[in-house]
Amino acid sequence: MLTETFVQLADSLIDEFDIIDLLTLLADRSTRLLEVDAAGILLADASGNLRVMAASNDQVRLLELFQLQNQQGPCLEAYATKAPVIESDLAAAVGRWPLFAKEATGAGYQSVAAFPLRLREVVIGALNLFRVAPGGMVGDDMALAQALADVASIAILQDQAIRAAEVRAGELQHALDSRIAIEQAKGMVAERAQVEMADAFKQLRNYARSHNRLLAVVAREIVEGTLPLDAVTE
Repeated sequence: MLTETFVQLADSLIDEFDIIDLLTLLADRSTRLLEVDAAGILLADASGNLRVMAASNDQVRLLELFQLQNQQGPCLEAYATKAPVIESDLAAAVGRWPLFAKEATGAGYQSVAAFPLRLREVVIGALNLFRVAPGGMVGDDMALAQALADVASIAILQDQAIRAAEVRAGELQHALDSRIAIEQAKGMVAERAQVEMADAFKQLRNYARSHNRLLAVVAREIVEGTLPLDAVTE
C-alpha cells in the first residue's frame, strides 16, 4: 500500500486531479500507513486563513473546525512554524492549548502530531494525526508522515505552477469553495439514503470515480439539482 500511495500522489504531478480527492486520499492512507487513529488536513485560502479540507472521520472534522474557531492547536503551529509539532500527552497540554487539548481528549484522543504541507519555504497547510493512546511518533513514522505531506504539497503546487501566477490564488480558492458544495451534497445524500455522513461521502466519491468525473463537479450538480440523488444513492 505504501508504494501504491506514493504512485497515486505522484500521478497528480502529470495528470489533471481533484485537490479535495487528493487530500482525502492522504488523510485515509495516513491512518492506514502510520500508527495513528485519525487524520485531518487544513489548507490555506487566498488570504492565508486555514480551512478544513479533508478528515478521516466527521469527529476529526469537527475537532479541526474547533481548532480554527479558537485559533489554537497543533495544525496552526505547524503551519506558522513550517515544522512538525508533536504532543505526546494531550492531557498534559492544557497550558499549551487549553481549549483544544480539552476538546481533543474529550473526543478520545490522547496524542497528536501535525506536519506542514510544504515545499521548501512555501507552506500551504498542515496534516494533523491523532492517536487514542498517549505517546509520540517514532522517527520512521515521522519521516513517512512528512514525506506524504510533502508529496501532496508538490502535487498541489505543481498544478498551480502550470497556470499563470495571477490565477494561482483563485484556483486554490475554487478548491476551497468546492468543499462547501461537497459538504452540502454529502448531507443531501445522507438524508436520502439514510446513512452516516462518512458513508454518504463514500457514495459521492465512488460515483465520481466510476464515472471518471471530478468530485467537486458531481457535488455541485447534486446541490443545483441537475444530477438526481438517486443516481448516487442507488
